[in-house]
Amino acid sequence: MTDVWILGGTGRSGRAIAAELRRRSIEPVLVGRDAGRLKAAADGLPTIVAGSVRETAAAIRRERPAVVVNTVGPFVETALPLLDACLPAGHYLDLANDLASVTAILGRHGELTAAGCTAVTGAGFGVTATESVVVKLCEGRPTPRRVRVDMVPSLAAEDGVVGDALAATIVEGIPGVEGGGRFQGRRYRDGRLTPAGLGSDPMKLVLPDGSTVTTAGMPLGELVAAQRASGAADVLAASSEAPSSPVVRAVLPVATALLAIGPVRSLLRRRLAAVPTRARPKPREHSWGHAVVQWPDGSIREGWLRVGEAQSWTATVPAELVRRLLAGQGKPGAYTPAALFGSTLAEACGGVYQVAVHR
Repeated sequence: MTDVWILGGTGRSGRAIAAELRRRSIEPVLVGRDAGRLKAAADGLPTIVAGSVRETAAAIRRERPAVVVNTVGPFVETALPLLDACLPAGHYLDLANDLASVTAILGRHGELTAAGCTAVTGAGFGVTATESVVVKLCEGRPTPRRVRVDMVPSLAAEDGVVGDALAATIVEGIPGVEGGGRFQGRRYRDGRLTPAGLGSDPMKLVLPDGSTVTTAGMPLGELVAAQRASGAADVLAASSEAPSSPVVRAVLPVATALLAIGPVRSLLRRRLAAVPTRARPKPREHSWGHAVVQWPDGSIREGWLRVGEAQSWTATVPAELVRRLLAGQGKPGAYTPAALFGSTLAEACGGVYQVAVHR
């Protein structure tokens, strides 16, 4: 059996990662629920039909692939069962970007170190791009006091529907960690997770290409990645995809309070999954990861990472990570991508840094 399995092999991310692996002369196995869709997506690759997370985990335990790539959301439901199935012999990688899943995987560091296995979480655009800038800015420097990261994806959309996996990630993934209410934002203050409003701290950014976007606070996986990469006591993670208008931010507390009601949450998840999406081109030429880092002496560094279309880069990064894991270049434990391979990983995947020192 091929050494690499891609879970969710019929989805957009799974297909793109398979194509990137083939460019690196790695032939993966595609794993999914629908035999017909798998056959259509496989283009000659081997496939495995597994109708549930439990069936997928059983197949992993039976066949023991060297690396499992999990693209199946919501990661808060899939990540830990599938990681457990990889132990004690295989490596695990996922595209999680919700705070709960990323935190849960990183919390298994000791167990993975003892087993001699590697888990990499947050291997998509948001975590990798922003964390990489923080690592770049902090190289050779003492621990900073404050960090803000902003992800600015440029995404092309396909015709279809939102789908249950994405809908569940949106509805269930906020944020599920300590430091505040179940459906409340987070930030780090004095080294601890604390409550923050969804869409808080809006900021207008002028991108290096001269265009402008507004980002606002979101409790995403890059928050914990940026804090761990920098050691800073105060950290905020923001996104251009976050609601930033005053009107929307005013109603968010009421809307998120309703999510605490189980039937309401289930209804929203079903309705959101059925929302149609229309094909549209990417809104700008590049996607950007951004960070501003401030030190206790008042010095500030600002950095950008320029990559291409965000979804395409979310295929390139996992493919490069798989190649390195198969080559024995990883190390035991649980990591985010730049924590494992440093700031040069993003450059190996086509990213370009721009760094400014403000003082």
